[in-house]
Amino acid sequence: MVTRDTVGLTDQQRLVRDSIRDICDDFEAEYWRSQDADGEYPHEFVDALADHGWFGALIPEEYDGAGMSTEEVVVMMEEIAASGGGFSGAQAVHGAIYNSVPIVKYGSESLKRDLLPRVADGEVSIQAFGLTEPNAGSESTAIETRAERDGDEYVIDGQKIWISRVDASDYIVLMARTTPREEVEKRTRGLTMFLVDLEEAYEQGGLQIEQIDKTASNFVHSYEMWFEDLRVPADAVIGEKGEGFYQMLDGLNEERLVIAAECVGLGELAVEAGVDYADQREVFGRRIGKNQAIQHPLAEAYARVQAAKQMVYSAARALASGDEDAKALGARANMAKFLAADAAFEAADAAVQTHGGFGVAREYDVERYLREARLTRLVPITQELVLNYIGENVLGLPRSY
Repeated sequence: MVTRDTVGLTDQQRLVRDSIRDICDDFEAEYWRSQDADGEYPHEFVDALADHGWFGALIPEEYDGAGMSTEEVVVMMEEIAASGGGFSGAQAVHGAIYNSVPIVKYGSESLKRDLLPRVADGEVSIQAFGLTEPNAGSESTAIETRAERDGDEYVIDGQKIWISRVDASDYIVLMARTTPREEVEKRTRGLTMFLVDLEEAYEQGGLQIEQIDKTASNFVHSYEMWFEDLRVPADAVIGEKGEGFYQMLDGLNEERLVIAAECVGLGELAVEAGVDYADQREVFGRRIGKNQAIQHPLAEAYARVQAAKQMVYSAARALASGDEDAKALGARANMAKFLAADAAFEAADAAVQTHGGFGVAREYDVERYLREARLTRLVPITQELVLNYIGENVLGLPRSY
């Protein structure tokens, strides 16, 4: 067993770690291997977390949530990934925790009173967030999905792509343009955040979805979505009309840190798998772990993962303290994601190499870790865009995009 650095966890963080670990212990490697091979969403695992109230982690106590912060959630998501779930296991529940945050911050009091307690106890889920579009990609302000006011309703038309967990969600937080881009002073204006009831959308016939066939994160499904004359009530708007982009940015640093923690957990899982195999496999009359050609890549991967972990936890503490401005926290969050994704990939690659030919055999799991680790360098933001942010906002170089 590889020792995982606890980086000076608080008592609350230790409690979270131990509680999540107890749940994860019931879901061994074979469970995750089977879910990935069959492409089946891990309902049993998700239900176990919901039954213990973890979907209410970031919901205030006054709405029956746990009232925790990102400091605790980074521990939770790292533990899910490191326990065997990997990046996909963490992503299976990521949205259920973070998609309620816009409602906590910007929703009407009546919406919060009605919906948040039901999210906290697992009765309903808000797993999906609808932003990305085929013609916009990472340029979020270029989305073309429109929502036009018609009396007491909005009519939504447009297309989304790479929207995850739609099949496991009761609601979607949807971003749409309520003012055309050419009519706003700044491209970041005119975007509005909506809460859409998916069952009602299907019943109207205003929504169609199609699953995307992909090679990574097989049990967390992603979809293309088409909205046509979908009518939603005017009170489906979350926060202020036209301010959705800024509302989305408000929680970006926190979510990015949690994704970085998921990468760290995946890296720890991969290193442990590589070390376990190296300590057991014998070739030429000796365990392969005696060879420096095996030891060094694993040792380097471990060092990189733990360094990224320090960055993640340091950033989470800084965010909780409130002592730094938004730009400094943004730099920390982006650098944490960049370092953690790269560390996870190097760890998974080292684990596959350690396994030799068995590295691509499903029964040893490391091939899944490598597929997932490669994905972390693309989502939710590419490594190149992180470097753009650092170049402009930390190094003071001209904007490059």
